[in-house]
Amino acid sequence: MPPTVVHPSLREQIREHIVEGVVSGRWKPGERIVERRIAVELEVSQTPVREALRELESMRLIESAPNKGVRVRDLTAADLEEIYPVRAGLEQIAAELAAPRLATDVSALEPHVAALREADAKGDGGSQVRHTVAFHRELVRASGNSVLLHTWESLGIEIYTSLAIRWLGTRQQSYAEEHADIVEAFRRRDPAIAELVKSHVLGCAPA
Repeated sequence: MPPTVVHPSLREQIREHIVEGVVSGRWKPGERIVERRIAVELEVSQTPVREALRELESMRLIESAPNKGVRVRDLTAADLEEIYPVRAGLEQIAAELAAPRLATDVSALEPHVAALREADAKGDGGSQVRHTVAFHRELVRASGNSVLLHTWESLGIEIYTSLAIRWLGTRQQSYAEEHADIVEAFRRRDPAIAELVKSHVLGCAPA
């Protein structure tokens, strides 16, 4: 049987549209996002737009206030940095849980290391972010803990990594080597793998 294709929900599509607008600079920090205007632009009802905005508010990307509507949060460097200790703790736990599985099969991680080598060579910042996040998502998924994965996803890591690069100018020159080292540590059953992953994530925080 062919694999089942899972299509993103309308709410998810709208959320990604708004996120892309914020990351690209279409909506600047402090700028108002008009629910009705998005609904008209995308030719949808306001209900899924409202749901998407509510989700992004829970991720702290936008904020709403009575009589002021919804606006892009004016995030500071400190706001962007706050996510990293939380993420590091989650990935430390994930690495501990995933270690037995990844010791025998790292095939979910290796394609992203290869893609990062190519992105590093080209200086392709967008691909560096996408494949870095995808690598870590697969690491967390390998833990087999759905609550852990859901909590990690709720941090909006790709969004905040992209914003850190855009707003703070933070960018690594090379992403592939550190991730290749993590793969090798899993493969050789390094007993310090959880600490290695934690240190790696904390080292990615904006300086």
